[in-house]
Amino acid sequence: MTALTSSPILPLTGTNFAAMTTGTVFPLLEQIDTPLDLRKLPESRLPALACELREFLIQAVAKTGGHFAANLGTVELTIALHYIFNTPEDRLVWDVGHQTYPHKILTGRRTRMETLRRKNGIAGFPKRSESAYDTFGVGHSSTSLSAALGMVIAAERVGSERKVVAVIGDGAMTAGMAFEALNHAGHLKSDLLVVLNDNDMSISPNVGALSAHLTTLLSSRFFSSMREGGKKVLSHVPPMLEVARRAEEHVKGMFAPVGTLFEELGFNYFGPVDGHDLPTLVQALRNLRMLDGPRLLHVVTRKGKGYKLAEDEPVGYHGVSAFDPACGLKPAKSGGGPTYTQVFGDWLCDMAEQDERLIGITPAMREGSGLVEFSERFPDRYFDVAIAEQHAVTLAAGLACDGLKPVVAIYSTFLQRAYDQLIHDVAIQNLPVLFAIDRAGVVGPDGSTHAGNFDYSFLRCIPNLVVMAPADENECRQMLYTGFQLNQPAAVRYPRGKGCGATPQREMRALPVGKAEIRRRGDHLALLAFGSMVDVAEAVARCLNATVVNMRFVKPLDEATLVQMAAEHDCLVTLEENVVAGGAGGAVNECLAARGIQTPVRNIGLPDHFVEQGERGELLAECGLDADTVLQQLAEWGFGGSTAVPR
Repeated sequence: MTALTSSPILPLTGTNFAAMTTGTVFPLLEQIDTPLDLRKLPESRLPALACELREFLIQAVAKTGGHFAANLGTVELTIALHYIFNTPEDRLVWDVGHQTYPHKILTGRRTRMETLRRKNGIAGFPKRSESAYDTFGVGHSSTSLSAALGMVIAAERVGSERKVVAVIGDGAMTAGMAFEALNHAGHLKSDLLVVLNDNDMSISPNVGALSAHLTTLLSSRFFSSMREGGKKVLSHVPPMLEVARRAEEHVKGMFAPVGTLFEELGFNYFGPVDGHDLPTLVQALRNLRMLDGPRLLHVVTRKGKGYKLAEDEPVGYHGVSAFDPACGLKPAKSGGGPTYTQVFGDWLCDMAEQDERLIGITPAMREGSGLVEFSERFPDRYFDVAIAEQHAVTLAAGLACDGLKPVVAIYSTFLQRAYDQLIHDVAIQNLPVLFAIDRAGVVGPDGSTHAGNFDYSFLRCIPNLVVMAPADENECRQMLYTGFQLNQPAAVRYPRGKGCGATPQREMRALPVGKAEIRRRGDHLALLAFGSMVDVAEAVARCLNATVVNMRFVKPLDEATLVQMAAEHDCLVTLEENVVAGGAGGAVNECLAARGIQTPVRNIGLPDHFVEQGERGELLAECGLDADTVLQQLAEWGFGGSTAVPR
């Protein structure tokens, strides 16, 4: 198949970009504050609106950063959905949310796009509290079908005739949860329309044209009524009904083999159609809105559509920082030391050279988790299981059962999705699986759905599991090595971005399990810091002449050192980039209470609410976890008179 053609208006270079950014006017787009305004436009004007919306989107994301390629790919689809369906009365449920900036622009948030993903601005994902058009809050994959089915059932319960549409990508369709919902919806014969946004497939012009014609025909009321009427007539002649059913499936299968799977799950399948062909999209959706029952429209789009650089490199342009559209993204600066993700990627390759039993696993986060080099150098030992976190963990358990040493590279927020497998399949069987947990703690612009604020709490309660938190980049490398050597489950949990700049040592050595490190000796006050908070604790301690302990292990705790610190100091303060509730500080409290030690303990950590989007530094300050705010809290508790860390 040949690729979908690019929009003729982009990429933006030279004079046309200069013209756009100096008083650009969007005559159609500026008329639209809500989809009600969109539906007043004649259908013939929709392609022109799509051009304006795509240009506006490029300008907006170039200023703020954010998810880019996926949003460029859904411009026409978003317009068509809001044009045909009576949103927000008709429910439109997006999956993941990477592709919803056009939706936000068309639903009253165009003038606020400059605040995208910023503190007190609009979120990067759909959010119910932000707009009535955001019918379901998302951020994680493969939830749209279940949520939409729940809305269908709710509508049926109250006798509402509103329609419900779920938009799900081909990547999100790899997760088991999506198929659980499809199976249930097909069984219930619910009035649900699923739009499968396939942005990893191409349609050749001839097949695309024929397929579009067939979809328009098959989705029409005439064909639907003829099909259902014919089935009623043939139902009196059972063998003929089976022949007709098989013939229908065969004809569809000739043009859309993938449709057979959905038909077997109880859905009427239509497509594939070119997701950038607005007339076809509008007509197909208009027809499908008039039909009932479970139905699926397969739409093929192109990531980065209309911006050549993003079309050519959709992974690189998936999520971007602010950039000049005329030049594209600048190469990342290599100065200042590696990120924690890079430390992990380097360690993984080094460890793989030493031990051929090592297997690397990721649930669709090769680039984000630092596995690119490993996947290229050790392709036979690399497994990207797609968006299937549960499978990733149990796959690792199976590998460990037969003598291999799996390493699961996963974001903290995504590990939450495999909690049962972590307990049931790994920990209960005490299998040597190493979890490299990235993006732990506050993550920044992606907001609450992607924050890794809970892993200390949900990990430390699991028997057999060793939980480590590195204070710096070198300690991260050594902890990964330590966990890999253990004959039991282990997790190394590290934040997004760079640490304090410690150079990772090539030589790898195992740390003594459950042993803390006293970094600084002081008087009266001991700061017990976990992971990323060690650097903060050291800055605070210099102002207060306090002791600093790099706790290193959340589980098992260094109980001997805790008892020693309690005996030598008037007060202990725990610091962690995790919620206080059930966190590492709670483990310290439990340890001392069990021994009847009454030395006062104060716990500093993330608050008992979801932390919204913003820059990582400003969010840490807001949560009381930067050096200045920690110092202020300690001053309020009677420790020291200074309320600012010297610069």
